[in-house]
Amino acid sequence: MVFTRSRTSDEIITGEGEHRFRVVHNWPQLPDKFSWQTTHNVAVDKSGHVYVIHEGRRNMKDHPSIFVFDSEGKFLRAFGSQFQGGGHGIEVREEGGEEFLYVAAYQQVKCFAKLTLTGETVWYRKAPMESGVYAPGEDTSTKPSWNRKGFLPTNFAFLDDGGFLLADGYGSFHIHRFDKDVNWVSSFGGAGDGKGTFKTAHGLWVDKRPGRTPSIVVTDRAHNTLQIFDMDGNYQETLSGFGLPANVDTWQNLMLVPELKARVTLLNEKNEVVAQLGTAIDRLNKVKDLRGKPDQWLAGQFVILMTPVSTPRATSLWPSGWAPAA
Repeated sequence: MVFTRSRTSDEIITGEGEHRFRVVHNWPQLPDKFSWQTTHNVAVDKSGHVYVIHEGRRNMKDHPSIFVFDSEGKFLRAFGSQFQGGGHGIEVREEGGEEFLYVAAYQQVKCFAKLTLTGETVWYRKAPMESGVYAPGEDTSTKPSWNRKGFLPTNFAFLDDGGFLLADGYGSFHIHRFDKDVNWVSSFGGAGDGKGTFKTAHGLWVDKRPGRTPSIVVTDRAHNTLQIFDMDGNYQETLSGFGLPANVDTWQNLMLVPELKARVTLLNEKNEVVAQLGTAIDRLNKVKDLRGKPDQWLAGQFVILMTPVSTPRATSLWPSGWAPAA
């Protein structure tokens, strides 16, 4: 496993049946000169290095927004000060034998970008005005636009042809399709009551699990649902019963859904719930601002969730590291 810690008698196991995981709290070792801020996403490269992005604060422009750790949680490097004040989505993608980071930033930053694994910018883009869904000047604005004419991107999903999908999760609620040369191609979604439209299209992924027809899965967060589309963006069905789902990933035959209601739900290839990890919904309802009260945190439970990252080697989350218990 990617986390090579020895087992102890007091280790924490969470999950159900075949889907049980060991929990390692306070896993990343952050240097004193840096501080954790509002963390939104993590990604893992082929070497097992973990990339953590946080929103950061606008008045800390010299503070990096991306931290990198090795598979033991040791700090390696930091970069991405250009995303400070809006860092949100981060994914690792291999292209032509080389890995790159895709970053989405909202709030005052309002951009999406491609970087090397050491932080050099490959390209940097603002609102796709050719889509026709944004207000004039939205491609140059640095003021948050909390309306359906604003651009506040949140997360990515990748396409086999080299293109990608980008969720405008807090702005227009559209899912944009770009080709491999970062040209805008099309979009679907927008604001609405479901069945093809959204109320916070926060996260997305391309589901290519064995035995299933490839599809696009979008978290319609404020509706507490997942919406499933074919690869052309045509609505197919809705899965309900989630607690503010924030993003989606797949691992082997499982779909992983992190929810802001303090849990990760695992679904099998039939999209049946097989396990729920770290559930602490009752405590979130009872303890106001629980995430700001570390003295009241309980081992094995979340205080608020971000995105799970899945690789053939491990699944890891902040503030805990997770690895299969078997």
